[in-house]
Amino acid sequence: MATLDWIVLILFFSCLIGIVFWVIKHKKDNTSDYFLSGRSETWLAVGAAIFAANIGSEHLVGLAGAGAESGMAMAHWEMQGWMILILGWVFVPFYAHSKVFTMPEFLMKRYNKNTSSTLSIITLVSYVLTKVSVTAFTGGIFLQSVIGIDFWYGAIGLVLLTGVFTVLGGMKGIMTISVIQAPILILGAITILILGLLKVGGGGLIDGWHEVVKFSSGNGMTNMHLVHHQGDTWYNKFPGVSVIFGAAIIGFWYWCTDQHIVQRALAAKNLNNARKGSIFAGFLKILPVFMFLIPGMIAAALRAKGVLMFSDNNEAYGSLVSKLLPVGIKGIVVVGFIAALMTSLAAHFNSSATLFTIDFYKNYRPNASEHRLVMIGRIATVSVVLLGLIWIPIMKSLGSVLYEYLQNVQSLIAPAIAAVFLMGVFNRKITPKAGEWGLLIGALIGLLRLCLMIFDPGASFDAVTHKMITDTTLHTGIFSLLRINWIHFCIFLFFFTMLLMVVISMFTPKAGEQQLQGITYFSQSPEQIKETRDSWNVWDILTSLVVVAVCVAFYIYFW
Repeated sequence: MATLDWIVLILFFSCLIGIVFWVIKHKKDNTSDYFLSGRSETWLAVGAAIFAANIGSEHLVGLAGAGAESGMAMAHWEMQGWMILILGWVFVPFYAHSKVFTMPEFLMKRYNKNTSSTLSIITLVSYVLTKVSVTAFTGGIFLQSVIGIDFWYGAIGLVLLTGVFTVLGGMKGIMTISVIQAPILILGAITILILGLLKVGGGGLIDGWHEVVKFSSGNGMTNMHLVHHQGDTWYNKFPGVSVIFGAAIIGFWYWCTDQHIVQRALAAKNLNNARKGSIFAGFLKILPVFMFLIPGMIAAALRAKGVLMFSDNNEAYGSLVSKLLPVGIKGIVVVGFIAALMTSLAAHFNSSATLFTIDFYKNYRPNASEHRLVMIGRIATVSVVLLGLIWIPIMKSLGSVLYEYLQNVQSLIAPAIAAVFLMGVFNRKITPKAGEWGLLIGALIGLLRLCLMIFDPGASFDAVTHKMITDTTLHTGIFSLLRINWIHFCIFLFFFTMLLMVVISMFTPKAGEQQLQGITYFSQSPEQIKETRDSWNVWDILTSLVVVAVCVAFYIYFW
């Protein structure tokens, strides 16, 4: 980082302070304004915020590192613009009609309070122990590799700065910085992609891509493992078409039911802006493969040529930024990346505060004033910040193994939640008790496998390669569950939860018509159906089809 780069960084932090003061000056001290930006955002802000909430350090560090190690294998989880369309076209109308702030609140309306509380607890624990801590942990790695600042200063500074910004700025501040940050992030990442291809290709973009393919194809890194190609060393971990279904289950949970994503869509001023914002986010979601994953592959090729020097794949993207970008441009790009880290982390902070305030405190104190609820939200944010900081040393002590574990964690959380939402919206015969027990039992089965992974007697850590070595011959008794491929287990748990809900519904009381009104697909009122129909036009359909076509074309090219 040269002097000019640091000047750009200082200007960015000055801009943050300005945003906070602007929000404080114009804010309304109520829950709608603090948690959902007053439900006043346009489609541009909604789409940018959804994209920004998704792009965090797990992309700058994890996705690029995955590209350097396994190539296109993780692209299944990124080529999911079509899944965001399902959020905007199918689920946002139900969430909007029910006037909810949170996803647990929606489940309380559809099922019962126990279902709502179970989802709140699962979500809060996963935010604190994984998303908040992971973003801070990998953010520290990125800042260390790019700026050269110590890991702990970077990680703790990132968490504290974002925590202060979230407490003071609320959702309005997050939405504002998202609009500013998204174009900088995209342009910076595309710049790195182009410079990387030019570097590895000796001055030609096409030559650069051919060099990356030539380097990667020997390790089966240039396909998405839909069929077993010769030399494909990753097929057993990402087994054929099963990975499409497994990724779709995880994607549905993340894009259509996870609080920190859906909350951005609910901040829209109306259904039309929510849908258009989702379509815009669908277009943006096509980009991360090109912004991070392929640059990770480029970094691996440049390392093989001796141009880059990094021992840990998590440092792949930071090495590209440090090596390829010129003075001044590097500062602008780093600003975009820091803003991306902050908006992703702030999204988790704000969503955690929303969950705690609306789903727990407001139920305990239903007559609490709007000012009191906002204050509790700020206190909850501070608490999540502190818990995230406490967990960082534990995560750091686990080393590189942590990222591999976290890839599996989502496959254990997602199936039960996805099943409960899908069955709840599209099958009015599913009873409240079926939702309650389906979510609880599905989550406990996922937790069981997670515990078995942590205490796996057949696993050992290789300090040289930083990988887990698993001896499947030791997987006996209950540990034999670990013999099942993680994608197959995800699919099994999803369908098991749905079957369990159907069976329980046969023996438990059904929900009343008044409870289901407007909550399920087949119980919408004529007014709600008309409102949904009036919120889209032919251009929404055409642009959505373009998103789907691009995703299909990508799969055809990299099959």
